[in-house]
Amino acid sequence: MGIRITPSILNADFNNLDSEIAKVAPVSDLLHLDVMDNLFVPNFTFDFETAVSIISRSPIPVDSHLMIEDVDTLAPAYAHAGSASVTIHAEASSHPSRTLAAIRSEGARAGLALKPQSRIEDYEDCIDSVDMFLIMTVEPGFGGQKFMHAMMDKVRATKSIIGDRPIWLQVDGGISLETIEIARDAGADTFVAGSAVFNSADPAEMIGKLRALAEF
Repeated sequence: MGIRITPSILNADFNNLDSEIAKVAPVSDLLHLDVMDNLFVPNFTFDFETAVSIISRSPIPVDSHLMIEDVDTLAPAYAHAGSASVTIHAEASSHPSRTLAAIRSEGARAGLALKPQSRIEDYEDCIDSVDMFLIMTVEPGFGGQKFMHAMMDKVRATKSIIGDRPIWLQVDGGISLETIEIARDAGADTFVAGSAVFNSADPAEMIGKLRALAEF
């Protein structure tokens, strides 16, 4: 199914987002938009109106990662607003399969994210409603955290559950030149990179380096 690099703007300059996005858009598959409400995670990034503005202005498709409490209500709205992909956290949803179906009904891909302590086996029944599983390789909330090698067992287990289905397997957290091959070897095919990209001298060049390692 190929490799996808989806830079996260969590570590970008929020005061100059358009120019920051322009640096990576030509070499990225999607733009990863981390939406945090300071309730589900201890950080705040964008409210709905700001997120919609970013989605509408982005020159490439947006992968909206919702780290928010009222996800069952709000996720379809992010799809309706034009997100190419909307990912909800299993831990925040009362009815994951129902919400994933609602995302799809608005024309977006539906993703299901799991925090490090959550077991993929507990969500196997969502398999027919999912276009992408997201395995967090850090605790969600802040960029720049250290990659959790122990999560590779979960990535491998998720890959086994996916089997031959055309479901993407995304990893998010601590992805860098040192870790992307480890995640790829465990079965990941879609990679979120934030601080490694936007803290580098040349974000586009860094994405190229990450892609080369992931595709090797």
